This record gives sequence, structure tokens and C-alpha cells, in this order.
Amino acid sequence: MKKIAFIIPPTVELLDLAGPVQVFTEAKFYGLEADLEFYQYRETPISTSGLGFGKMEHFKNAKLKEGDFVFVPGMDCEYVRSIAFMAEREFFNWLKECSENKITVCSICNGAFALGHARLLKNTECTTHWRRVDELQTQFPQAKVVADILYVKSNDIYTSAGISAGIDLALAILEELKGALFTHKVARGLVVYHRRSGRHKQQSIYLDYRNHINPQIHEVQDYLIDNLAQDNSIESLAAKVGMSPRNLARVFKEKTGSTVLEYLTLLRKEYANTMLNNPEYTIEYIASKCGFKTARQLQRILKK
Repeated sequence: MKKIAFIIPPTVELLDLAGPVQVFTEAKFYGLEADLEFYQYRETPISTSGLGFGKMEHFKNAKLKEGDFVFVPGMDCEYVRSIAFMAEREFFNWLKECSENKITVCSICNGAFALGHARLLKNTECTTHWRRVDELQTQFPQAKVVADILYVKSNDIYTSAGISAGIDLALAILEELKGALFTHKVARGLVVYHRRSGRHKQQSIYLDYRNHINPQIHEVQDYLIDNLAQDNSIESLAAKVGMSPRNLARVFKEKTGSTVLEYLTLLRKEYANTMLNNPEYTIEYIASKCGFKTARQLQRILKK
């Protein structure tokens, strides 16, 4: 069973912690096999908002193995600059050992400073909250600090920008673990949409075309994913979201860069390619499940 461990430092930022935790909690609901564990390195940590935590195990009691994950969320900036934080050599050395043992170390916001003190950012691309980018680069000159990016993976180290970007980071990790369709379902359950890093090279019809905030277009996209074999005329789709067919066609193209039909065809093609991996399915059966009228129509689409 994979473990995902969260370190709760003093003066932790709640959303830095809660965002990724909720992503993996939702993923477990959909079938992710993982244990979430929580550790501290100072007794009775209290968040920046004043909310305290119950007693947790010390990080030295964590029994992590290759393939597990450790998350370090952001903290109050004054604490990160304090002598008390910089003196946490035992914790920083432990993070270093985790990385050396092929446990993936991740940070949210200025949690990246802990990774810097752990000597994990040398010659490593990384990021943090936009207010702390220059400070991170100055303090750790051998790091390759990147600005204006949601998250970055480099040398098997994950770092993300501030606050809500931790959700994007967790979804990106989930996509690597379970694939794009699974991640899309989790994101929908959380009522968020996975904003991929601008450096993400792998294309996915389930996650691409989502860099907009129009709720009606998101609703249409979600419906199409779940109802490939339906009629899905522009008129029926427009009625579902309270738009005229002409307006839906215009707004969909404006927000996604694709027509409804182009998007639907890509969805059907992707699902067909997935089904083709099962030798028990005939081409006729796959065509019907994907909404194609004939097997020949599907074969023609797949050849393009």
C-alpha cells in the first residue's frame, strides 16, 4: 500500500495542507489504494489561522518506502526566516534521506525552503509563492528557481506555487499514478478543474481544453465524457445548459478552441483506443459504445 505522508510544521498554512489532503482523500473514494499519514517535528503545531492540531507521531516514526510521498506545506514567512526553523537539521536530514531512498519529496508554497535546507534543490528546477521566488533563489543560489508556474517536477522533487497551487500539484501527481480519466473524475468530485503546468507535454482529451472558467461549457464537457453514445446534438446540449444552440457553439469554440463536434470526436476516439486494448471487444461493439453509427466510421476516424 502506497503511503502519502504530510508533515505538519509549526504555523502551517491550512490550505497548503488541506488542498492536497482533500485531493488524495477524494481519490481514495474513487479507488486509489493509499494511506494518508500525518507527522510533526514540533509538538502541538498551530496553523497561521490559530487552528490547532491533535497529537501526531514524530516524523522519525514514519515507516516510508520507495514509491511513497512526503509533502511539506507552507508556513508563516517569519517562521521560515527564523533561527528556530533553520536549526531543524534533524528534520532536513530526514528529508534528504527520504529522497535518497526514492521517496518522492514535495513542497507547497514556501515549504520549498525546507527542501532547500535539506540540500534537495541543488541544480533542481523549483518554485514557490510568487512573493518568495527571489528570496528562495537568493538563499539557495544553486537552485534553479522558476517563476510564473503552478508546479514543477525536477530530479524527482515536486514543488508548487502558493496556496491553491498545491491542489494542482496533487492532481498532477495523481495523473501520473492513475491516469487522466481517473484524475478528471477526482477533480469533478472536488468541483475544481485540473490546471496543468505549462510544461506538461502529454496531451489528454480529458484534461486539455479546460483552461477556462465557464461553468456551462464545463458542464457540457462533463456530460459528453459520460454520454458518448447519446445523440449529443447541439440542440440537446444547449437545452441542458440553458443556452441557444448558436450561442453554445460560439462560446464553446471561444473557450476551448474546438467545436463541439471536434471535441466529441476526440473523446470518442480516445475511448475507442482504450477499449481496443481489450481483445474480447469486437470493433462493432466498440463503435456502438463510443457513439459511432458503424464500425467502418470508427475505423476511418482511427486512421486519421
